[in-house]
Amino acid sequence: MKYFRVVITQEKNGMYVGRVPTLQGCHTQAKTVSQLYKRLTEAIELCIEVKNG
Repeated sequence: MKYFRVVITQEKNGMYVGRVPTLQGCHTQAKTVSQLYKRLTEAIELCIEVKNG
């Protein structure tokens, strides 16, 4: 299992944005933090899959 540092910010419109600095272009957004965690997990998996081809 790998661990990645995630940066989470909240936009003025209330949306949460999560990005993974070590995986270029890996980011997602959601209305709640719990939704964001689920989406980040999916985004990380996809970014790794694309990177490894």
